[in-house]
Amino acid sequence: MLTVKKTYGGKEGWARNFRKYWQLYLMVLPGVAFIIMFRYIPLAGIIIAFQDYMIFKGIGASPFVGFKHFESLFAYAQFRRVLKNTAIIGFYNIIFVFPVPILLALMFNELKNMIYKRTLQTIYYIPHFFSWVIISALTFDFLSTSGVVNSIRGVFGLEPFLFMQSEAYFRSIVILTSIWREAGWGTIILLAAISGINPELYEASMVDGAGRIRQMFTITLPLLIPTIVVLLLLNIGGFLDLSFEQIYNLLTPLTFPVGDVIDTYVYRVGITQGQYSSTTAIGLFQSLIGFILVFFFNSLARKYQEEGSMW
Repeated sequence: MLTVKKTYGGKEGWARNFRKYWQLYLMVLPGVAFIIMFRYIPLAGIIIAFQDYMIFKGIGASPFVGFKHFESLFAYAQFRRVLKNTAIIGFYNIIFVFPVPILLALMFNELKNMIYKRTLQTIYYIPHFFSWVIISALTFDFLSTSGVVNSIRGVFGLEPFLFMQSEAYFRSIVILTSIWREAGWGTIILLAAISGINPELYEASMVDGAGRIRQMFTITLPLLIPTIVVLLLLNIGGFLDLSFEQIYNLLTPLTFPVGDVIDTYVYRVGITQGQYSSTTAIGLFQSLIGFILVFFFNSLARKYQEEGSMW
């Protein structure tokens, strides 16, 4: 006889569910409180973008000016330059930094010597635990006139070159330091996803004569696509949200024209000059662009999935 399990609904059903699983609700409570306190309550500050905010008057007494600060942003040549720099570096991050953890995870998965594998993973993870101050100091040291790079250049008879003062090299240095610090750490989620793949799939492919390379491209990588898509969406959401600590510590006066991004601009104008309304408008614009990009690419991913593509 077919039986249908009764599900609780409404206020009474929620109360019964709470009484039954109150320990789980209690465990979730600190996380919910944190999200509400530090993510939702501060959203009230968005109104500053539509005011001529005065710190001594506060949000309630500051005059409302509508879209004045948004209009002035796009008429300000310096902001257009900052937006361009941010977009270029953000695009480079997606193209060059994002794929590296995928490649590392696939290579780690092919290592059979567990001691060597764990040691290598640890070596790649370590830079993540260094602050950007340390990473930037090491970068300046490596690329100084007496550093490792210029010492190697000297062996070939080349003159020392000031890489950190060159506009042409600044964005490349930002991307390389991002890979150096974050690539190994980014493999953790991907390796966890790989460990969840059914081993029987590899065994069946071996019976069919598939080698390790073919297994990588026909089993491992296709089954990683959902995880990769989620990580890509998270990265796209922060397309204009670059690491302030990284850029700020790598910037020099000579690389300022190509390295000044939204985060450093907000710090310089909003914190040091006290233009809170303008910088709040920039932050709101930055968040809106991230939301639009995530919504668009998420819709695109779902479309491909429904059409039976590799996603």
